[in-house]
Amino acid sequence: QVQLVESGGGLVQAGGSLRLSCAASGRTFTNYYVGWFRQAPGKRREFLAGRLYSGGTATVADSVKGRFTISTDNAKNTVYLEMNRMNADDTAVYYCAAKIPPFGYEYNYWGQGTQVTVSS
Repeated sequence: QVQLVESGGGLVQAGGSLRLSCAASGRTFTNYYVGWFRQAPGKRREFLAGRLYSGGTATVADSVKGRFTISTDNAKNTVYLEMNRMNADDTAVYYCAAKIPPFGYEYNYWGQGTQVTVSS
């Protein structure tokens, strides 16, 4: 069983940056597809970015393209979400997720979420 634990959330001023981390325990991310999502109050969960953990081209939502970047660290078995030029609309609970091959629409594993609040 894989457990995902996010960290790095908190309060940031508008225009600032934050980096979220997602560490896996139970097994490595090898061969997984990893992604980041967020959910703001009263809104549906939103896909932000995803890619194969081993590398390759990332898929990034238009709403955050150019500001958010997904990356991985094999040595630490960790996935990151770098967020820049943040604004109030980025306030949400952020989740990392992972899915195993064959890669269907659904993700198999989810973290507990970390709160990000952007102050204007």
